[in-house]
Amino acid sequence: MKFLEDSEIMGISVINETGVSGYIPENILVYIATNKNHRGKGIGKLIMSKIIEDTTGNIALHVENDNPAKYLYEKLGFKNKYL
Repeated sequence: MKFLEDSEIMGISVINETGVSGYIPENILVYIATNKNHRGKGIGKLIMSKIIEDTTGNIALHVENDNPAKYLYEKLGFKNKYL
């Protein structure tokens, strides 16, 4: 999924649909990024909201503790079961 403004990529994500329900999450967020020229404008939240809206089943992701995006994920209801 990518978000464009005047043909410039503002943000992008990669989701792996595992197709394995009951054993591992049905979806894994592999990658999400926002263009450095568009950071702080809510693009990451927009992308995550679209991911949540468009996927069926659970979504898992891995985020380092010092990654600023961690707070966005927590606001959207993601929990870190390893901390």
